[in-house]
Amino acid sequence: MFGGEFFFIIIVAFLLFGSKNLPDVVRGYAKILATLKNATNEIKNEIQNSVDVKDIDASIKNITGNFTQEVDKVKSTVASSSADFGKNILEEHQTISTQITEDVEAVTGPIKRQM
Repeated sequence: MFGGEFFFIIIVAFLLFGSKNLPDVVRGYAKILATLKNATNEIKNEIQNSVDVKDIDASIKNITGNFTQEVDKVKSTVASSSADFGKNILEEHQTISTQITEDVEAVTGPIKRQM
């Protein structure tokens, strides 16, 4: 069956293009098929590369998300530590100023009585 169809196509091609132009037509057809195959392969490669890039983007977002979380933890730790540190310094200053006030009162008390 295939042989008869193929033979009919060849006869029609000879009638349409002639024996001189037929090799050029076949070459042109082969070039078109090769170009189409190359374009199809390029499209497949682009799709595959875009999928790979999306996977890489997802991995990068995951890594940067984890990094951002760690940075936020450090920020909150530093903020609470600095708040505690400032609170401790303030309490220490208040204790020292109270002690200085008491010492000054102790020294000036006898001087005030003498006057």
